[in-house]
Amino acid sequence: MTMGMFIHDEVPTDEVERREKAVSALADSVRDLVDATIRTTVADDELAAVRAEVDGLVARLRTAQLPGPAGVRYNSEGRSWNWGNAVVGRGNAVAPPVDIVHDGFGSAYAEMTLGAAYEGPPGMVHGGVSALMLDQIMGETASGFRRLTMTGTLTLRYRRPLPLGPVRMEARIAHEEGRKITVEAQIGVRGEDAAVEATGLFLIPSWAPLAETEQGWSRSAEG
Repeated sequence: MTMGMFIHDEVPTDEVERREKAVSALADSVRDLVDATIRTTVADDELAAVRAEVDGLVARLRTAQLPGPAGVRYNSEGRSWNWGNAVVGRGNAVAPPVDIVHDGFGSAYAEMTLGAAYEGPPGMVHGGVSALMLDQIMGETASGFRRLTMTGTLTLRYRRPLPLGPVRMEARIAHEEGRKITVEAQIGVRGEDAAVEATGLFLIPSWAPLAETEQGWSRSAEG
């Protein structure tokens, strides 16, 4: 991975925000479609009819699309967008999506609702989903939007099952040394003991500066 993989795109910020609203609205509907697909009990002929309609919609969207991954884009105004991210991506119906709140450098939290699409054991969040969510918030906490960080190691302790529904994550920087940042985090039901605890080592790549970086490409690159 190199800095060249972050795409400088001079789309004006107001246009980015307009497009983000449109992309988010579509992703919300697709997210509902995923949930409905999991839960539906309609007859097979109705499933076939819905599938034909969905295939037609996919074909319409395929008429104009990016080649390869969506990537991380930024403009000179300091606005970045990462709509394909699996956790915070506004255009990704796989993402809840998560809104991460930074309450000071080195500390962050997020609250989200995890529904049927994230189930592992019956009624519980899949353990890999918890790891995915924690990796994202820990990476953003390590970077603080001031530097580029990448996950080095991630250690998790599953203390108890995490039920589907509203959950909360918290993360904080525990230690820093040179290009190494240690972050501690947890996810669980608000007001209860953590279901999953995590410790991660995040690294500032040798090609990235240690100090505050250009805001645009650093803002959405964590994880």
